[in-house]
Amino acid sequence: MNWFGVMPAITTPFDTRMAVDHDFLAQHAAWLLDNGCTGLVMLGSLGEGATLSVAEKIAILKTAVSAAAGRGPVVASISALSTADAVALAQAAEAAGCSGLMVLPPYVYTSDWREMKAHVASIIAATSLPCMLYNNPVAYKTDFTPTQIAELAAEHPNLEAVKESSTDVRRVSAIRAVLGDRLQIMVGVDDVLVEGVAAGARGWVAGLVNAFPAESVALFDYAIAQKHAEAAELYAWFLPLLRMDTVPKFVQLIKWVQEQVGVGSERVRAPRLIIEGDELAEAQATLHTALRNRPTVTSTPFPVLAGTEA
Repeated sequence: MNWFGVMPAITTPFDTRMAVDHDFLAQHAAWLLDNGCTGLVMLGSLGEGATLSVAEKIAILKTAVSAAAGRGPVVASISALSTADAVALAQAAEAAGCSGLMVLPPYVYTSDWREMKAHVASIIAATSLPCMLYNNPVAYKTDFTPTQIAELAAEHPNLEAVKESSTDVRRVSAIRAVLGDRLQIMVGVDDVLVEGVAAGARGWVAGLVNAFPAESVALFDYAIAQKHAEAAELYAWFLPLLRMDTVPKFVQLIKWVQEQVGVGSERVRAPRLIIEGDELAEAQATLHTALRNRPTVTSTPFPVLAGTEA
């Protein structure tokens, strides 16, 4: 497992009946890898994991593993209401052929460190797969501090990375100060990518990559190679879109962008509803400006799958 490069947090496509569209999912996953992404992260917040049944989650993982065909690792996001259910999903992900796990706090319940450590440790210990801890205190109200992360890393050799989504780029430096190179750090918020890499992150679990993979890969490559002028120019173009990843309706917005550029559908499962009104108008203006001024780096055309409903 190589925790490096641009790994899309893939959206989950739904057909007109709101069932998972596996044909489109396979096509989308292959296209992302074709455009330089290094792996696939499934079932996360952007993938609407909380609205998927266990059977749907396992089927999605199997589709992703088949579509990746060994060209990049498939990482399963693991979260549930109970620790037992999360452990069962982790074991199912390993059986489905996934290469790694992204371990999340439980849905709904926010606790102290003793309880949270017991939860994530149970998941990490449930399989032999390499694991990445997901720290997103904004969304999950649970904040894994650098010292707590170090405690987990000391006890679990297969904890290999952390997805840092606190929105505070100083956390990258803080984790490195405590752990050195023991864990790889992945940026988990789109609009701090360049700053996060400069602080020592080695990968990006990305959102807008679902619509703009080559552009995302180029931005990461410029940042990691310290090509500051090239990174600054591409970042300036991309930032208004990347900021869509940092608001409560990021799922709706990113799926809407996908539909507008011909690589998906805006369909979301309730309680989410598609954007409208002022939110839609603002998104339209942002995307219109971006498309009018596209960079020279562009993703390959999406090969429309015959008969897809996405």
